[in-house]
Amino acid sequence: MVCQANEYLREFDTDGEGNIIARRLPFGLYAVRVSRSGFAPASRLIDIRSAIPMEVTVVLAIGPAKTTVTVSSDRTLIDPGDVSSVNRIGSATLQDRPSAQPGRSLSELVNQEPGWLFEANGILHPRGEEYQTQYVVNGLPLTENRSAAYAPDLDAGSVQEMSVYTAGFPAEYGRKMGGVIEVETRRDLRPGFHGNALFSGGSFDTATAYLDGQYSWEKTALNIGASATSTDRYLDPPVLQNYTNHGTLAGITTQYNRDLTDADRIGIVLWREQARFLVPDEMVQEQAGQRQDRDDFDSAAQLSYDHIFSTNVLGQLRAMVRDITAGLWSNDLSTPMIAGQDRGYHEEYVKGSVSVHAGIHEFKTGVESDYASIEEALNYLITDPALFDPGTPLAFRFYGHAPDREQGVFAQDEMHWKNVTLSGGVRFDHYDLLINQAGWSPRAGIAIYWPRTKIVFRGAYDKIFQTPPFENILVASSPAVTSLSDQVLRLPVQPARGDYYQAGFGRALFGKATIGGNFYWRHYHDYPDDDLLLNTGVSFPITFAVADIYGAEAKLDIPHWGPFSGYASYSNMRGNGYFPVTGGLFIGDEAAQAISATSGVFPVSQDQRNTVRARFRYDINRRLWTAIGGTYDSGLPIDFDGTYQEAAEEYGQAILNRVNFSDFRPRPLESLDASLGIVLRNSDKHSIRFQLDGFDLTNKINVIDFAGLFSGTAIGLSRSVDARLQFGF
Repeated sequence: MVCQANEYLREFDTDGEGNIIARRLPFGLYAVRVSRSGFAPASRLIDIRSAIPMEVTVVLAIGPAKTTVTVSSDRTLIDPGDVSSVNRIGSATLQDRPSAQPGRSLSELVNQEPGWLFEANGILHPRGEEYQTQYVVNGLPLTENRSAAYAPDLDAGSVQEMSVYTAGFPAEYGRKMGGVIEVETRRDLRPGFHGNALFSGGSFDTATAYLDGQYSWEKTALNIGASATSTDRYLDPPVLQNYTNHGTLAGITTQYNRDLTDADRIGIVLWREQARFLVPDEMVQEQAGQRQDRDDFDSAAQLSYDHIFSTNVLGQLRAMVRDITAGLWSNDLSTPMIAGQDRGYHEEYVKGSVSVHAGIHEFKTGVESDYASIEEALNYLITDPALFDPGTPLAFRFYGHAPDREQGVFAQDEMHWKNVTLSGGVRFDHYDLLINQAGWSPRAGIAIYWPRTKIVFRGAYDKIFQTPPFENILVASSPAVTSLSDQVLRLPVQPARGDYYQAGFGRALFGKATIGGNFYWRHYHDYPDDDLLLNTGVSFPITFAVADIYGAEAKLDIPHWGPFSGYASYSNMRGNGYFPVTGGLFIGDEAAQAISATSGVFPVSQDQRNTVRARFRYDINRRLWTAIGGTYDSGLPIDFDGTYQEAAEEYGQAILNRVNFSDFRPRPLESLDASLGIVLRNSDKHSIRFQLDGFDLTNKINVIDFAGLFSGTAIGLSRSVDARLQFGF
């Protein structure tokens, strides 16, 4: 089975009666070729548009007849029914991916797609959005901030494929709608015992080990995976010296799947992920002897149940229980304050849906409910009062807890008629955390395929009701913070409401490559951003009255063209926010500015005008390949109100040389990476692969953020190398 648009390529062996079951196929157009010795092979195209099982019968003719019609897999380069221009990351990309900084193996892959960019510490931003990325793991949503500083990483070694949306969202997705990343974890369909092992190491004393094994028998499969990482460069430091930046990660995942009957299937997933790391010091903090420790823990249990009511009706039930905790501890030498924090988030989630295939229609309707509770404890003791507004209390202590209740109902339909696909849906969301709000979200999309030119034209509209981040929302909303200054502005944080528009195209080139492009516009009311509480490092949500984000994207993708493969993407974006402030906490001078700014425009914090990503691979022979990649970032806006001399003392002259103070942005950055891969062994039973990656070969200082009001200062990865050895068995 081949679908080049989804990076899907897999071989199956039938049972004694000639049957095979291909599970969890990403939606798209597949070329299927069936062969057996003594018979003529047969090929056909199969269009997968629903989770409802599809039964396909292929009859092979006797060999000498030679009456088959060969269907080329080149026709699967473009998905003619895709209204959203979703980007797929398949098993081939995951297997030979460049090594990532610890804590961001999945987000590094998403960052290569057009419309996405990194801020400090691997925070993903889709099309100018702040903290509004949603991961959907095996059909269950994770709506918290999944960056390295906030939550442990889901290891890319455990992932089978990913789908990345920035428009044309199905109505079943809601709440966090900047971008949606669907993740399907790895499951080996072969009977018996199989597994993978990975060992890597490189610069900054980074070492990683990953191991997973699966045993399949009859209608049952059990998988266990574990990972561990240690590094001396976990977060993006504020200075070049990379002070106090050690981190360790560990995780274990267990999956159990069983076909109870031909119509019933159950799945259970358990995981425990943790990260412990130090907060990098600035120069003054290092000289004072500061040490700040942070830890994040994520434990979850997922349950899935599928029931086939008939050949055209499928019911699905998904449930999840999760606990997330995060802590911060500071020693007595910390400056300008000794800060401590403990956060907890307990979640119980359930979702039920029914899918129906009827003629040209693919219906899906469902309901979801999320019951959560939030706890926050924060304390600080100021050690350098000169750096704070007069009258700021020298000590502060806060504890709060609150229930979070969110429900959603959705219905959607996708219609396929000849070369036209129409999608439509509607969603209703209810949000109850400190404030009580609800909203309707209609969605619509169209795709028109022109077979003669192998081009598809697309358009999509998404109405979104976007709930605020829950991280630190209690302390920012508490009346207790009014004691921090004689000037405090504290407004309830409202959900964002927006309208997303997109028009684009995709075209197959020469039967070997694809090119696509999109134009988009996002218009918001109560646009979400974030701010920092004094110098605690604790960020919390804020909102502005209106924002407009618009831009264009293009991507060239070459799955295979002889020995060549690769991609190149370009994004151009502009984002403007408009005063007044409509939600969040502002203290001291910030409060006075927020109150006085009743109108005006400013660039949103993710307003990077030009972004380029590219990577191309050349297969020297069947066992040896090399690749080269590059990035270009034009720079994020900065908000620096200090003096040049103060900045030089705090960050160093080398960093200041990379900042354009007249343009209020870091200077553009060009970076070059390279890889070398060797297939040491490749058989049906065993495989051994070695890969060597080099990053930022030009070794330029990468100033991601500089003295930002919301983001501080962060320096990206310098020249480094990583070696990886993979075993398959």
